[in-house]
Amino acid sequence: MSTVTTTVDTPAAAADADRARPGRRPLRRGERGPLASVGLHGLLSVAAFVAAFPVFWILYISLGSQENDYLHPGKILGRMTLSNYSFVVNHTGFGTWMLNSLVVGVGTMLLGVLIAASAGYAVSRMRFPGHRPLMYTFLLTQMFPVSVLMVPLYKIMAGLGLLDTYQGLILIYCSTAVPYCAWLLKGYFDTIPVEIDEAGRIDGLSPFGTFWRLIVPLARPGLSVAAFYTFLTAWGEVAFASHFMLSEDKYTLAVGLQTYISQYNSQWNYMAASAVLIALPAGVVFYLVQKHLVTGLTAGGTKG
Repeated sequence: MSTVTTTVDTPAAAADADRARPGRRPLRRGERGPLASVGLHGLLSVAAFVAAFPVFWILYISLGSQENDYLHPGKILGRMTLSNYSFVVNHTGFGTWMLNSLVVGVGTMLLGVLIAASAGYAVSRMRFPGHRPLMYTFLLTQMFPVSVLMVPLYKIMAGLGLLDTYQGLILIYCSTAVPYCAWLLKGYFDTIPVEIDEAGRIDGLSPFGTFWRLIVPLARPGLSVAAFYTFLTAWGEVAFASHFMLSEDKYTLAVGLQTYISQYNSQWNYMAASAVLIALPAGVVFYLVQKHLVTGLTAGGTKG
């Protein structure tokens, strides 16, 4: 006669069994699992490819020897040449366009950052009638597209005698870049303790002296972002420069590129080479300010 033994699992026995079995370690806060890491890196790789492909494609097309090589990109690989760059530099007005763009870009950067920093600091530190509507007015100006602003700005510049001048184009670009930069710098100035201003006043500094000697050195990250933004605003703009700069000797780079396209011919190889050369100064400016970009863009983001 056989005896059947029945084992009854108790909660304590089940817990002991779970402890004896090697289990998966719980994920800590901010830690990702293997599948999540693979998916995230795959998504970032695709995004990086999408962002970088146009740049490498323009660089590749610029090495073609004929204007229609972009239609047959496979043929470029066997006959790469730098002749397009030599032609653009030596046989076009590229040098003049570059100089004009530098004058307008640097002028816009200096004047735009000065105005935006002054406005942002005033709204951040001073309480005067209309200081809140002032910032919302800045924001409101960003809502109008270029096509709406073109005619009134043209009439204003013509009335002031500023058409076909560097000063007029710089003022136009400042009107576009200053509102955003003022908002950006106002948020950054809010993160700087007010006690620094009070200490400057105790030491006998004027409000402008406090701003220039104490606040500006502490606001370098925010000012770097504003400088980068204002420079790019002027460097790559086409619409205003095309309509307000009427003389060929005052063309900027973005306007000069249009001379490669006519009704019967499009010199895409020269356009690609010029585009690569145009990107170099912007890359230099980015390299100079890149260590401040993250700090400048995120400052004030968590301030109530």
